Amino acid sequence: MRIRKAALFITLPLLIILSCRKEDPLKVDDIPGLGGDTWVKGPIDQWLYDTLTVPFNIATKYKWDQFELEVNKTIVPPKEEKIIPVMRTVKKMWIDPYIAQAGELFFKKYSPKFFVLAGSASWNLDGSITLGTAEGGRKVVLYLLNDFLNKGMPGYQLKDSSVLKEMAHVIHHEFTHILDQTIRRQIEFDKVTAGFYTSDWINNSDATARNDGFVTAYALSQPGEDFAEMVSMMLIEGKSGFDNIVNGITGTSVRGTTAAEAKAKLRQKETLVVSYFRDSWGIDFYSLQTRVRTAIVNEIY
Repeated sequence: MRIRKAALFITLPLLIILSCRKEDPLKVDDIPGLGGDTWVKGPIDQWLYDTLTVPFNIATKYKWDQFELEVNKTIVPPKEEKIIPVMRTVKKMWIDPYIAQAGELFFKKYSPKFFVLAGSASWNLDGSITLGTAEGGRKVVLYLLNDFLNKGMPGYQLKDSSVLKEMAHVIHHEFTHILDQTIRRQIEFDKVTAGFYTSDWINNSDATARNDGFVTAYALSQPGEDFAEMVSMMLIEGKSGFDNIVNGITGTSVRGTTAAEAKAKLRQKETLVVSYFRDSWGIDFYSLQTRVRTAIVNEIY
C-alpha cells in the first residue's frame, strides 16, 4: 500500500525551570538525528553523491534518524550493504526510463529530491502496511529495505523479487502523484468507476477490486489513488502483465459488475492514462512502460 502524507508540525513555546547545584555540571548525551552526529564519509556516501546528488540533486539519508519517520512506530534502520543495491535499482527502474523517454530537464524539474531509507515496514493500526510515503513532492520514504534482494545479490531467489517490485510500485505511484498535482488527470478518469470508491478498501483483495474495474484494492480508496495505482501497475507489470490482469477477471462482483464491464472499465482507464501522458507531458506511455518493465525484468530474472 502506498500512503501519501502531508504533515503539519506546530511548535509551542515551552518554559522549563531547572534547579541544580552549581558544582554539578549538566551531562548531555548526543542523541542521533538531533544534530551534531557525524561520521566519516565512506564508499556508500561517495557512491550516492556521485550517482544521485551530483547529476540529479537527489539526497539519500540512510543513517538512522527516527524523526524522519513515524516516531510512534517501531522501525529498524536499513543494513548498509543494502543501500547501494537499492538505490542503483531505483535509478535503473525509475530515473533512467524517464530520462530516456522525457529528457533530463523533465526529470530534474519534477523528481523528489530527498530519499529516506528504512529497514522494516511501517505497520498501521488498521492492519495495513505502509511501504512508502511522499511528502509535498519533495521527500520519499522507502521501507522494508532489509528484505531487498535482486539477482546480483547472494542468496537471491525468484520469490524475493516481490520486495523489489513493491519498491518500484511505490516510487512510480508517488511520482505519478507529483505529475497529477502539476497537471491534473482528466475529469473523465474519475467518472469511470464513480460511486465505487470506499474508505473500506482494506477489506477488499486485489481480486475483488478488479471485479469492479480497479487494478488493486488500494485503488478503491479515491480517484487520485486509483490513477496513481493504474500508472504504477501498468509500468511495473508491463503491457503483457497488465493484459493478464484484465483478461484474468471472471465472474460477477458482489456489487453486480460483470466481468465484461470490469474489463471495459480498466481498458477505459488504460486509454485515459496513455492519453494523459501524451497530451500533458508529451510522453509515449507504452514506450515508457517497455523501458520500466525491461529494467525490472533485468533485476529479477
